[in-house]
Amino acid sequence: MDARQPKSPGADHPITVEKYAGRVRVTVAGKIIADTGRALSLREASYPPVLYIPRADADMALLERTDQATYCPYKGECSYYSIPAGGARSVNAVWSYEDPYPSVAEIKEFLAFYPNRVDQIAVEAAS
Repeated sequence: MDARQPKSPGADHPITVEKYAGRVRVTVAGKIIADTGRALSLREASYPPVLYIPRADADMALLERTDQATYCPYKGECSYYSIPAGGARSVNAVWSYEDPYPSVAEIKEFLAFYPNRVDQIAVEAAS
């Protein structure tokens, strides 16, 4: 029996997912890893907001899936990718909930990047 029990967001642990109004570009070693105007902003409890980028707007050929895996009781199983062009600093730089729980279903097929493991996450406000 799996001891992992999904938790639902609520007043004690709110989670909101909203369309990000602007452009997001992620770069590593002079390469554009992702570039989108379709990002989502996930706000969870007291954590800083995280931008999620559609896989379709990322160059998946520049990513390498790793064996790293984690679990969040609010979002589900999480898988990771490294960015080889970034060297050791960019190991497990990207995460994705490939089959997220229904409460955050919007982030399926999206990627998030650790800011300290890429060269830049540039955000431009919508015009």
